[in-house]
Amino acid sequence: MNGGIQRALLSVSDKTGLVEFAKFLAGKGVELISTGGTAKSLREAGVQVTELSDYTGFPEMMDGRVKTLHPKVHGGLLQRRDLEGHREQARKHGIPPIDLVVVNLYPFEQTVAKPDCTTELAIENIDIGGPSMLRSAAKNHDAVTVVVDPDDYAIVRKEMEQGGDTSGETRRKLAAKVFRHTSHYDHLISSYLTRQVEPDPIQETAGIVRRKAQALRYGENPHQKAALYGGFLEAFRQLHGKELSYNNVLDLSAAAGLIAEFREEEPTLAILKHTNPCGVGTGKKLVEAWEKAFATDRQAPFGGIIAANRPLDGETAKAIAEIFSEVILAPSFLPEALQVLQAKKNLRLIENREKGGAGWDFRTVRGNGLLVQESDERGDQEKDWKVVTKRKPTEAEMRAMRFGWKVVRHVKSNAIVYATADRTLGIGAGQMSRVDSSRIAVWKAGEAKLGLQGSAVASDAFFPFPDGLEAAAQAGATAAIQPGGSVKDAEVIAAADRLGVAMVFTGRRHFRH
Repeated sequence: MNGGIQRALLSVSDKTGLVEFAKFLAGKGVELISTGGTAKSLREAGVQVTELSDYTGFPEMMDGRVKTLHPKVHGGLLQRRDLEGHREQARKHGIPPIDLVVVNLYPFEQTVAKPDCTTELAIENIDIGGPSMLRSAAKNHDAVTVVVDPDDYAIVRKEMEQGGDTSGETRRKLAAKVFRHTSHYDHLISSYLTRQVEPDPIQETAGIVRRKAQALRYGENPHQKAALYGGFLEAFRQLHGKELSYNNVLDLSAAAGLIAEFREEEPTLAILKHTNPCGVGTGKKLVEAWEKAFATDRQAPFGGIIAANRPLDGETAKAIAEIFSEVILAPSFLPEALQVLQAKKNLRLIENREKGGAGWDFRTVRGNGLLVQESDERGDQEKDWKVVTKRKPTEAEMRAMRFGWKVVRHVKSNAIVYATADRTLGIGAGQMSRVDSSRIAVWKAGEAKLGLQGSAVASDAFFPFPDGLEAAAQAGATAAIQPGGSVKDAEVIAAADRLGVAMVFTGRRHFRH
């Protein structure tokens, strides 16, 4: 329990708002104690402050590594005001209570983000005294107010103006914020050091602490609370439209993964809905790619996500603008495209700045469990592919299989894609039976009036029985690409030979649950 803020310790790297807050405290008669650069800034602003080394009677040493690790600091923070034994020991050793701590930490995160950061520099930016003071103060929040974020100066100031002290509720909130902050700080350090010696993040603990990037209106449904964390908004810059929703973020992530498959290809455009591709097309111009992608399914793209691997031009923008879309993702938008698309106030335009892939997937499961895996983003090596049928595929069939294989790995399992060398023709996603996925893909192609004769069929996992391949051949496919690995592979290969279908085994499965 606190009798009012009489003594404060200030030691900050981020000096935003510091002088104004310190002047307020001094005006309230609060004794100010400070360290090095913080004390210098306050004195230059005309604020009276006691240097910490004068307060403890012990000099800073070892290049400032040892300055706040002193009983007069931590005893002042940790002593319980309600215990006579603590008060007596504090009097005996000359340790006055410290009622307010204002500390933020060495800029480790900003330091290691610099491309020229050395390991030595990173190590020197690991704060020891700061987290120690924060934790001591936060542990004793019944009596001590602790501030780690300059944004919280205002609430402390407001409550002190009203009664000279902060409320117990505020101290609890600030203490909880401290432990979140130090947890994140420790995670950044552990991640950095782990990367130096062991790039595999699958360690004995899973650190997934991220800073909140943006509050979201709600989650997948309006009754679910949601927020976005991490560096997503650094990779995807919004140029126009309403703020992103939870579902938009999921779809954008899926769209970015798919279009990255075609980064080095001719102009390519993909349309997605609920993270599944509706259609993908490649052409000499982006508008041609759009026409092919949209032709795969003219119904599902309504309210979907559009992703391009080239700057969006005016001609393509005019074609896209004829239907309602939620988000358009492109490396950039030419002025004529912006003029067309910004007329739609609800359409979100996102600039794709992503340099690499997701790296690792984290998924929660029941029981507060967490699954961690490598993201399935490493490109397959065509040198590992194997033609397993008597008939070898033609060059046109190989191009079609390459195209279909790039798309099918981004379709929810069980996944089937019928394709030619430059476009999807039919996509079947997420069915319990691979044959059912194939039937849906064939049906969608029929709805779009696209013939499957001479197409290639791609399957994200092996055909467990010949029936899936037989259904594809019946629909018109003359080539098939799949991982292989079924106990029935010999029967499936025999069926392909009987039907005249050229088949390739990639040796790599791409389930997407």
